[in-house]
Amino acid sequence: QVQLVESGGGLVQTGGSLRLSCAASGRTFSGYNVGWFRQAPGKEREFVATVWWSSGRTFYADSVKGRFTISRDAAENTVYLQMNSLKPEDTADYYCAADRATMTTRTSPNRIDYWGKGTLVTVSS
Repeated sequence: QVQLVESGGGLVQTGGSLRLSCAASGRTFSGYNVGWFRQAPGKEREFVATVWWSSGRTFYADSVKGRFTISRDAAENTVYLQMNSLKPEDTADYYCAADRATMTTRTSPNRIDYWGKGTLVTVSS
């Protein structure tokens, strides 16, 4: 059982930055792959980014490529999502996800093993 705890959300102006954190409790991320999804009001949950824990390989949704960076810290057992050049359309609840299978840009939220409770990111125009 993996428990995921997100932090770092908040209110920021257009063009600003935020860093989200996802910490695992109960066990380490070893053997899992970790990603971020987001869900805006009235919309479906969508993939944002993932990092393969063993290799460090990353994938990003086209909408965030070049602006967001996902990284992992094995010593801290934490995954980060650095979000720069934020836009109002980035406003959403951001969820950390962990799964034994690898994630890619086509990963459906329906097959994810573990979810955090989410952290709200609001970008004002």
